[in-house]
Amino acid sequence: MRSVQKARSASLFALLAALACTPAKGGDTTADPEGARSAGAEATQVPTSRAAPAAPRPSAGHAWVIFGADTVVAEVASTPDQRAQGLMYRDAVTDGTGMLFVFEDNALRSFWMQNTYVALDIAFLDPSFRVVDIQQMEPLTTDPHASVAPAMFALEVRKGWFAEKGIATGVRAEVVFGLQ
Repeated sequence: MRSVQKARSASLFALLAALACTPAKGGDTTADPEGARSAGAEATQVPTSRAAPAAPRPSAGHAWVIFGADTVVAEVASTPDQRAQGLMYRDAVTDGTGMLFVFEDNALRSFWMQNTYVALDIAFLDPSFRVVDIQQMEPLTTDPHASVAPAMFALEVRKGWFAEKGIATGVRAEVVFGLQ
């Protein structure tokens, strides 16, 4: 993706440079519009607008999961190995951080807490990022925590975070993925 963006930026820069060097009508290549007018040629306006700066994005491998005024900076787990590892062996999950599990399809999901040292909340989200279920999970257990509805995403955060922020079933998140 970055090479595509660099190519687009380079193409835009080349286009703007070419426009800036285009001679005014009548063949006058000076930047002096008064000279062009005195020679009887109409001056051509050179575009002065610049390309809008790229919108900010999370770093590669991360996503912003935004619930109104509250945002989780989440690591993205999108491969089977990343999803299997999850937040295992972590001593803490800092406020405002978590992990977003991304699946290829919308289906019932089940998680457990084996080798996970931190109590977590998990929100299951459908393909439109609407929360379909939230559960609390205790550390170091193998009890399954199955979603009550199909989900394509699951967001894990520190236990109690969703309740503290007033986020409940039915709330829709906005998700901004980082560039790969």
